[in-house]
Amino acid sequence: MLSQGKGKSSVGQSVRNPVSASTITALFWGSNNKSLQLDFSRDFTLPPSSSAQQTTPQKLSISVVSSILEVSPHAWDACTLDASGAQNFNPFLTHAFLSSLEQTGCAVQETGWKPCHIVAKDESQNILAVVPLYLKSHSYGEFVFDHSWADAYYSLGSRYYPKLQCCVPFTPVTGPRILIRNTCFKDQVFDIMVSALKDLAAKSQVSSLHITFPSENEWHKLKDKGFLQRIGMQYHWKNRNYKDFDEFLMDMRHSKRKKIRQERKKISAQNLTMKRLRGYEIKATHWDSFYRFYRNTTDNKWGSPYLTRDFFHDMGSKMGDQVLLVVAEEGNELVAGALNLIGGDTLFGRLWGCDQRVYYPNLHFEACYYQAIEAAIELNLNTVEAGAQGEHKVQRGYLPVTTYSCHYLVDDRIRQAIEEFLVRESTQVNLIMKLIRDSGPFKEGIQ
Repeated sequence: MLSQGKGKSSVGQSVRNPVSASTITALFWGSNNKSLQLDFSRDFTLPPSSSAQQTTPQKLSISVVSSILEVSPHAWDACTLDASGAQNFNPFLTHAFLSSLEQTGCAVQETGWKPCHIVAKDESQNILAVVPLYLKSHSYGEFVFDHSWADAYYSLGSRYYPKLQCCVPFTPVTGPRILIRNTCFKDQVFDIMVSALKDLAAKSQVSSLHITFPSENEWHKLKDKGFLQRIGMQYHWKNRNYKDFDEFLMDMRHSKRKKIRQERKKISAQNLTMKRLRGYEIKATHWDSFYRFYRNTTDNKWGSPYLTRDFFHDMGSKMGDQVLLVVAEEGNELVAGALNLIGGDTLFGRLWGCDQRVYYPNLHFEACYYQAIEAAIELNLNTVEAGAQGEHKVQRGYLPVTTYSCHYLVDDRIRQAIEEFLVRESTQVNLIMKLIRDSGPFKEGIQ
């Protein structure tokens, strides 16, 4: 158990030396202790506003909450919407999605995801910023792989876990991570939130703080705050104002276009019917079937499911028309499904599964990729994000894009070695992306 008194902030020049008071108590995982507490509070003084239209509050109070349920959905979602903008609205950052993860036992202390979200309030108790944050005892469910970093820590006699993880659990989707209301002093609030994150990491004596799948803008800004930069790669489909699926196919090279058409014909040849369901069209029986399909995938691929049956029911009821469930039927029986969420300009493909009793050739491609493309065209969405990994997506019109993560390591000895590794890794990732794009499935001149 640790206790820490007053300390100084390391925020940027736009913020005065703050008047601060902080107390932190941390009791970490151990063989003889299952409990965990993480308390943090700090007050910052903001400079006067140069805007004549808005009044800057004199103080900003930072605290940690142990559940998103301690924050009202309206206040949290206002931060989310202002941070992303309506066009780039990200459904995974909503109170509905994140609270479903907590309330159904997915992202909780017992699974190694202890919520410790950061909340910033002004003097009138208005919430001006939030950060989804978790204290973690492992590296599963992140999709930015750092197991070798943990090994490096242990080889030097240090511990890597617990660590702080700023992310959406189990969700490799890019979006803002420091969610700030759109005020005239939002840049100062950003600096304060980053300072609070770093202070929390230091005073709780964790090894590190990781911000995974942030926006590109946050990624650049965090470099100046002492974070190491890392890049990764995903495969996304871009809508070039297509009127229908056939028009999209006409942008493909002949051999690729022919293969896709052949794959799609095999679906009807197997007496399969594809349906896209939204909101009220998705019944409890659909979620029960989908959970069974999801378990088939996890049992075969990962060995342990991250999500519970109750999560799908709860998330579906809260998010309504933001959920798109693609299902495949043989006769009157559901045999497969693919879960998507609809954002401001993007369809996010997340999970897939099928009945374990029968193998249906090409059904995975149809449910996850082709149905998603058709839905995006129909809904006039700009992008389909098809999730992590999968080079097979390229030949079906999904091209590589860069993803980002930021890493704040407390131990300078290991920090330098990892920084050198990340430079080499970035060079390799950029080279692979170029090679894939140069040999892509589209006609010359189409990227």
